[in-house]
Amino acid sequence: MPVACKIANGNLRRVFIILSITLLLASCASGPNQAPVRDRGTVVDDRLGIHYVSRGETLYSIAWRYGVNYASLAKRNGIGSPFTIYPGQKVLLRGQVSQKPKASSVKKVVRKTATPKSDRSKTTTKKAQSKGFVLPSNKAWKWQWPARGKILARYSASSALNKGVDIAGTLGEPVVAAAPGVVVYAGNGLRGYGNLLIIKHSERYLSAYAHNKKLLVVEQNVVKAGQQIAEIGSSGTDKSKLHFEIRRDGKPIDPLKYLPRR
Repeated sequence: MPVACKIANGNLRRVFIILSITLLLASCASGPNQAPVRDRGTVVDDRLGIHYVSRGETLYSIAWRYGVNYASLAKRNGIGSPFTIYPGQKVLLRGQVSQKPKASSVKKVVRKTATPKSDRSKTTTKKAQSKGFVLPSNKAWKWQWPARGKILARYSASSALNKGVDIAGTLGEPVVAAAPGVVVYAGNGLRGYGNLLIIKHSERYLSAYAHNKKLLVVEQNVVKAGQQIAEIGSSGTDKSKLHFEIRRDGKPIDPLKYLPRR
Protein backbone atom coordinates (compact mmCIF):
# COMPACT_ATOMS: atom_id res chain seq x y z
CA MET A 1 0.00 0.00 0.00
CA PRO A 2 1.39 3.42 -0.92
CA VAL A 3 2.58 5.62 1.98
CA ALA A 4 0.01 8.33 1.13
CA CYS A 5 -2.84 5.83 1.47
CA LYS A 6 -1.54 4.61 4.85
CA ILE A 7 -1.43 8.18 6.17
CA ALA A 8 -4.96 8.91 4.87
CA ASN A 9 -6.35 5.75 6.48
CA GLY A 10 -4.69 6.64 9.78
CA ASN A 11 -6.16 10.12 9.77
CA LEU A 12 -9.63 8.77 8.98
CA ARG A 13 -9.35 6.29 11.85
CA ARG A 14 -8.45 9.05 14.30
CA VAL A 15 -11.34 11.23 13.09
CA PHE A 16 -13.74 8.29 13.51
CA ILE A 17 -12.55 7.67 17.09
CA ILE A 18 -12.91 11.35 18.03
CA LEU A 19 -16.44 11.51 16.58
CA SER A 20 -17.44 8.33 18.42
CA ILE A 21 -16.22 9.68 21.76
CA THR A 22 -18.01 13.01 21.18
CA LEU A 23 -21.32 11.29 20.38
CA LEU A 24 -20.98 9.05 23.44
CA LEU A 25 -20.42 11.99 25.78
CA ALA A 26 -23.35 13.90 24.27
CA SER A 27 -25.70 10.94 24.74
CA CYS A 28 -24.67 10.64 28.42
CA ALA A 29 -25.27 14.34 29.06
CA SER A 30 -28.74 14.37 27.51
CA GLY A 31 -30.00 10.94 28.48
CA PRO A 32 -33.34 10.34 30.24
CA ASN A 33 -31.63 9.57 33.56
CA GLN A 34 -30.05 13.00 33.90
CA ALA A 35 -30.95 14.45 37.32
CA PRO A 36 -32.44 17.96 37.28
CA VAL A 37 -30.47 20.49 39.30
CA ARG A 38 -32.42 22.94 41.44
CA ASP A 39 -31.04 24.92 44.34
CA ARG A 40 -33.07 24.53 47.52
CA GLY A 41 -35.92 27.02 47.62
CA THR A 42 -34.97 28.87 44.44
CA VAL A 43 -37.25 31.18 42.50
CA VAL A 44 -37.85 29.23 39.30
CA ASP A 45 -39.09 32.20 37.27
CA ASP A 46 -37.93 35.63 38.38
CA ARG A 47 -40.40 37.35 36.06
CA LEU A 48 -43.37 35.62 37.69
CA GLY A 49 -41.86 35.64 41.18
CA ILE A 50 -42.55 31.96 41.87
CA HIS A 51 -41.11 30.06 44.83
CA TYR A 52 -41.44 26.28 45.10
CA VAL A 53 -41.56 25.10 48.69
CA SER A 54 -38.73 22.83 49.85
CA ARG A 55 -38.88 20.39 52.73
CA GLY A 56 -38.32 22.14 56.06
CA GLU A 57 -39.49 25.60 54.95
CA THR A 58 -42.30 27.52 56.62
CA LEU A 59 -44.31 30.43 55.31
CA TYR A 60 -42.41 32.64 57.75
CA SER A 61 -38.98 31.54 56.49
CA ILE A 62 -40.03 32.14 52.87
CA ALA A 63 -41.35 35.60 53.75
CA TRP A 64 -38.12 36.33 55.64
CA ARG A 65 -35.99 35.26 52.69
CA TYR A 66 -37.67 37.67 50.30
CA GLY A 67 -38.27 40.50 52.77
CA VAL A 68 -42.06 40.42 52.52
CA ASN A 69 -44.81 40.38 55.13
CA TYR A 70 -45.89 36.84 56.02
CA ALA A 71 -49.56 37.86 56.34
CA SER A 72 -49.54 39.47 52.89
CA LEU A 73 -47.83 36.40 51.43
CA ALA A 74 -50.43 34.12 52.99
CA LYS A 75 -53.31 36.27 51.72
CA ARG A 76 -51.81 36.46 48.23
CA ASN A 77 -51.71 32.67 48.03
CA GLY A 78 -54.95 31.89 49.82
CA ILE A 79 -53.16 30.20 52.72
CA GLY A 80 -55.11 30.41 55.97
CA SER A 81 -53.91 30.16 59.57
CA PRO A 82 -51.91 28.22 60.80
CA PHE A 83 -50.18 28.79 57.42
CA THR A 84 -49.44 25.14 56.60
CA ILE A 85 -47.46 24.64 53.37
CA TYR A 86 -46.14 21.54 51.60
CA PRO A 87 -43.03 20.56 49.62
CA GLY A 88 -43.55 21.27 45.94
CA GLN A 89 -46.25 23.86 46.55
CA LYS A 90 -46.04 26.95 44.35
CA VAL A 91 -46.00 30.24 46.23
CA LEU A 92 -46.44 33.48 44.34
CA LEU A 93 -44.35 36.34 45.67
CA ARG A 94 -46.25 38.89 43.59
CA GLY A 95 -49.72 39.10 42.09
CA GLN A 96 -52.85 37.39 43.36
CA VAL A 97 -53.97 33.77 43.39
CA SER A 98 -57.56 33.36 42.24
CA GLN A 99 -58.37 30.47 44.56
CA LYS A 100 -56.99 28.65 47.56
CA PRO A 101 -54.44 25.96 46.59
CA LYS A 102 -55.58 22.39 47.12
CA ALA A 103 -53.50 20.54 49.69
CA SER A 104 -54.19 17.25 47.92
CA SER A 105 -52.20 18.39 44.87
CA VAL A 106 -48.92 18.38 46.76
CA LYS A 107 -47.23 15.94 49.08
CA LYS A 108 -47.83 16.59 52.75
CA VAL A 109 -44.76 16.66 54.98
CA VAL A 110 -44.63 15.66 58.62
CA ARG A 111 -42.17 17.92 60.40
CA LYS A 112 -40.02 15.97 62.86
CA THR A 113 -38.08 18.86 64.31
CA ALA A 114 -37.19 17.95 67.86
CA THR A 115 -34.82 19.13 70.53
CA PRO A 116 -32.04 16.54 71.03
CA LYS A 117 -32.37 14.51 74.22
CA SER A 118 -29.20 16.04 75.64
CA ASP A 119 -30.71 19.52 75.33
CA ARG A 120 -34.21 18.94 76.70
CA SER A 121 -33.16 19.70 80.26
CA LYS A 122 -31.99 23.16 79.17
CA THR A 123 -35.37 24.47 78.04
CA THR A 124 -38.74 24.73 79.74
CA THR A 125 -40.89 25.70 76.78
CA LYS A 126 -44.48 24.79 76.08
CA LYS A 127 -46.37 24.28 72.88
CA ALA A 128 -48.37 27.17 71.50
CA GLN A 129 -52.02 26.17 71.33
CA SER A 130 -54.16 27.08 68.34
CA LYS A 131 -56.83 28.24 70.75
CA GLY A 132 -56.26 30.20 73.90
CA PHE A 133 -52.77 31.52 73.18
CA VAL A 134 -52.66 35.20 72.27
CA LEU A 135 -49.50 37.07 71.33
CA PRO A 136 -48.80 39.91 73.76
CA SER A 137 -49.44 43.44 72.53
CA ASN A 138 -46.47 45.62 71.64
CA LYS A 139 -47.02 47.69 74.78
CA ALA A 140 -46.79 44.64 77.04
CA TRP A 141 -43.06 44.06 76.54
CA LYS A 142 -39.77 45.75 75.79
CA TRP A 143 -36.88 44.54 73.66
CA GLN A 144 -33.77 43.24 75.39
CA TRP A 145 -30.35 42.16 74.17
CA PRO A 146 -30.20 38.57 72.88
CA ALA A 147 -26.49 38.17 73.78
CA ARG A 148 -23.92 39.89 76.02
CA GLY A 149 -21.03 40.48 73.59
CA LYS A 150 -19.91 43.69 71.93
CA ILE A 151 -21.21 44.80 68.55
CA LEU A 152 -19.09 43.60 65.63
CA ALA A 153 -21.19 44.99 62.76
CA ARG A 154 -24.13 47.37 62.61
CA TYR A 155 -27.28 47.52 60.54
CA SER A 156 -26.94 49.10 57.10
CA ALA A 157 -30.00 50.27 55.18
CA SER A 158 -27.95 50.82 52.01
CA SER A 159 -26.33 47.39 51.92
CA ALA A 160 -27.79 43.92 51.61
CA LEU A 161 -24.87 42.46 53.56
CA ASN A 162 -26.12 43.31 57.04
CA LYS A 163 -29.79 43.81 57.84
CA GLY A 164 -29.21 43.45 61.58
CA VAL A 165 -26.38 43.51 64.08
CA ASP A 166 -23.57 41.04 64.66
CA ILE A 167 -22.81 40.41 68.33
CA ALA A 168 -19.53 38.86 69.48
CA GLY A 169 -19.54 35.71 71.58
CA THR A 170 -17.69 32.53 72.37
CA LEU A 171 -18.80 29.11 71.26
CA GLY A 172 -21.65 27.82 73.44
CA GLU A 173 -22.58 31.11 75.14
CA PRO A 174 -26.33 31.57 75.67
CA VAL A 175 -28.62 33.23 73.16
CA VAL A 176 -31.87 34.50 74.69
CA ALA A 177 -35.18 35.64 73.27
CA ALA A 178 -35.22 39.42 72.83
CA ALA A 179 -38.98 39.51 73.56
CA PRO A 180 -41.80 37.03 74.29
CA GLY A 181 -43.35 35.19 71.39
CA VAL A 182 -43.68 31.96 69.40
CA VAL A 183 -40.97 30.17 67.44
CA VAL A 184 -42.10 30.10 63.79
CA TYR A 185 -38.92 28.72 62.21
CA ALA A 186 -36.08 26.53 63.49
CA GLY A 187 -33.65 25.17 60.93
CA ASN A 188 -30.81 25.84 58.54
CA GLY A 189 -32.59 26.22 55.20
CA LEU A 190 -31.86 29.92 54.67
CA ARG A 191 -28.50 30.34 53.00
CA GLY A 192 -26.06 32.52 54.90
CA TYR A 193 -27.85 32.24 58.26
CA GLY A 194 -26.61 28.86 59.47
CA ASN A 195 -28.72 27.39 62.29
CA LEU A 196 -31.52 29.94 62.50
CA LEU A 197 -34.44 30.74 64.78
CA ILE A 198 -37.28 33.12 63.88
CA ILE A 199 -39.64 34.27 66.62
CA LYS A 200 -42.99 35.96 66.09
CA HIS A 201 -43.65 38.60 68.75
CA SER A 202 -46.79 40.23 67.37
CA GLU A 203 -48.67 40.55 64.10
CA ARG A 204 -46.08 43.13 63.00
CA TYR A 205 -42.77 42.13 64.61
CA LEU A 206 -40.47 39.15 64.07
CA SER A 207 -36.88 38.61 65.21
CA ALA A 208 -34.16 36.27 63.98
CA TYR A 209 -31.13 34.64 65.64
CA ALA A 210 -28.53 33.22 63.25
CA HIS A 211 -25.25 31.22 63.20
CA ASN A 212 -26.14 29.23 66.32
CA LYS A 213 -24.22 26.17 67.39
CA LYS A 214 -27.30 24.53 68.87
CA LEU A 215 -31.03 25.30 68.86
CA LEU A 216 -32.77 24.68 72.18
CA VAL A 217 -36.35 25.29 71.06
CA VAL A 218 -38.49 24.00 68.21
CA GLU A 219 -41.24 25.46 66.06
CA GLN A 220 -44.44 26.37 67.92
CA ASN A 221 -42.64 26.69 71.26
CA VAL A 222 -43.82 29.65 73.32
CA VAL A 223 -40.84 31.54 74.73
CA LYS A 224 -40.43 34.24 77.36
CA ALA A 225 -38.23 37.32 77.12
CA GLY A 226 -34.76 36.46 78.37
CA GLN A 227 -35.26 32.71 78.03
CA GLN A 228 -32.31 30.83 76.53
CA ILE A 229 -33.22 29.60 73.06
CA ALA A 230 -29.85 28.69 71.52
CA GLU A 231 -26.08 28.63 71.88
CA ILE A 232 -23.74 30.97 70.03
CA GLY A 233 -21.92 29.27 67.19
CA SER A 234 -20.28 29.78 63.83
CA SER A 235 -22.68 27.94 61.51
CA GLY A 236 -22.83 29.69 58.15
CA THR A 237 -20.02 32.13 59.05
CA ASP A 238 -16.29 32.29 59.74
CA LYS A 239 -16.36 33.17 63.46
CA SER A 240 -18.43 32.60 66.57
CA LYS A 241 -21.08 35.32 66.77
CA LEU A 242 -24.79 35.99 66.86
CA HIS A 243 -26.47 37.73 63.94
CA PHE A 244 -29.66 39.36 65.19
CA GLU A 245 -32.41 40.97 63.12
CA ILE A 246 -35.77 42.62 63.77
CA ARG A 247 -38.37 42.94 61.03
CA ARG A 248 -41.51 45.05 61.07
CA ASP A 249 -44.20 44.15 58.54
CA GLY A 250 -41.62 42.00 56.75
CA LYS A 251 -39.01 44.76 56.35
CA PRO A 252 -35.68 44.83 58.23
CA ILE A 253 -35.20 47.67 60.70
CA ASP A 254 -32.24 48.82 62.80
CA PRO A 255 -32.26 46.75 66.02
CA LEU A 256 -30.25 49.43 67.86
CA LYS A 257 -33.27 51.74 67.69
CA TYR A 258 -35.23 49.21 69.75
CA LEU A 259 -32.67 47.57 72.02
CA PRO A 260 -31.84 49.36 75.32
CA ARG A 261 -28.65 51.37 75.48
CA ARG A 262 -25.69 49.71 77.12
